[in-house]
Amino acid sequence: MSLGTGARAVKSVEELLAGATDREVIADSAGKSGAILERVRIGGKPFVVKYIDRSRDWTMRAAGSLRGVSFELWLRGMFDDLPTCFLQPIVGVARGEMTVLLMEDVSEWLFPVTDAPISLEDHLRILDHMAALHVAFWGTTADIDVVPAMHRYLDLSPWTAEAEAALGDPPLVPQLIAKGWPLLAEVAPAASDVVGPLARDPSRLVEALGSTPQTFIHGNFKLDNLGVTPDGRTVLLDWEISGIGACTEDLAWYLSINCRRLPQSKESAIEAYRQALESRGVSTDGWWDRQLGLTLLGALVQFGWEKAFSGYDDELQWWEARALEGAALL
Repeated sequence: MSLGTGARAVKSVEELLAGATDREVIADSAGKSGAILERVRIGGKPFVVKYIDRSRDWTMRAAGSLRGVSFELWLRGMFDDLPTCFLQPIVGVARGEMTVLLMEDVSEWLFPVTDAPISLEDHLRILDHMAALHVAFWGTTADIDVVPAMHRYLDLSPWTAEAEAALGDPPLVPQLIAKGWPLLAEVAPAASDVVGPLARDPSRLVEALGSTPQTFIHGNFKLDNLGVTPDGRTVLLDWEISGIGACTEDLAWYLSINCRRLPQSKESAIEAYRQALESRGVSTDGWWDRQLGLTLLGALVQFGWEKAFSGYDDELQWWEARALEGAALL
């Protein structure tokens, strides 16, 4: 099979994987969604195949995308418009009983799945490239509303935990969500009073953010989804909650989910990202403080359940303070 321009057409699963050999299920992947990953060789080259099935993948159900967000982005040509500083590894997609993504095998360039901090150089590169992504779609007329903000803010909500429990045998993350939200009320009642109601109904937050500048966001800048190539590009995987949003939503998610691996303070990281926007011609006058405050609040709406498991530590206290500040902006 040729992986030139012909591979960019949507094919049947059989045609997409024609000639695949050395097929092996990847058992040690970092993903927690329920998707199945397989390593194959086609034409002597290594690839990874991702099988996305809403009967198995709770994130697909939570996002509300019946065919998979990556499939929708592919059909809309969104990946073609990414800045060149990114390596997006999907080279082919197909849709049968499930959605199948054929990807370059970029495993050698991914960040290790640990709690160890990354280097300051890598961290600042990610923030700079994150800004490049947002600037590339700033003010775009393209159809970027694949996953709306409301869905992302409900993705880790009590509703998701309850819906998955109702299906029987819920996956691990929804089980933890179900335990974490009540725990937050015990360890950080002030934070819970603010973000608990928003976790069930984020409409006020989404409406407030909608009055600030919007762009295309990835939605999951988790270090497990990131890497760096030898020529300095950022590898970016897992586009399953991507869509329209506030640029600082990606920033707030990055600061929250990677909190143990950041090589500098959150305040310094925020300033580095803002400077990256400004250096690319985006003025932050007039909207920055409001949007940032709202998305930092939003990060605890998304991750309050997870922060609660570590108790009322410095991390949770920092986010509690930001949530209280952000609530005043609603």
